[in-house]
Amino acid sequence: MLSETFMLTTATVVAQGFELAGIAAIILGAVLATAQFGISLLRGSLLRRAEGRDGVLPAFRRTLGRSVLTGLELLVAADIIRTVAVEPTLNSVLVLGLIVIIRTFLSFSLEVEIDGRWPWQQAGDRPRERAGGN
Repeated sequence: MLSETFMLTTATVVAQGFELAGIAAIILGAVLATAQFGISLLRGSLLRRAEGRDGVLPAFRRTLGRSVLTGLELLVAADIIRTVAVEPTLNSVLVLGLIVIIRTFLSFSLEVEIDGRWPWQQAGDRPRERAGGN
């Protein structure tokens, strides 16, 4: 049998690993998005294709948004591990629930911002235009 101390230490280290991975995903994604934007800017494609779905700015926002989403998911995993394995108190579970609700809202908001549709909609489905739509 494994000792309780060993299991708590392992859970803490695993949670910290997920936290570091989440932070790294956000930072590396931001660096990658900025580098891609800079390269496109130097090539002059910003002037040619600044608008539309395939433009440089939308590509920058998509890359940055995806990295933030990935980071948020890893940070939620760390919070779940820490709450369930390390601090299973009612207060920590309530705080975890609030964190998950906030991060889920952020994830949905980012998904809509990146793809222009809700996560449960098909790729071809778009919300109807309110003013002047068909």
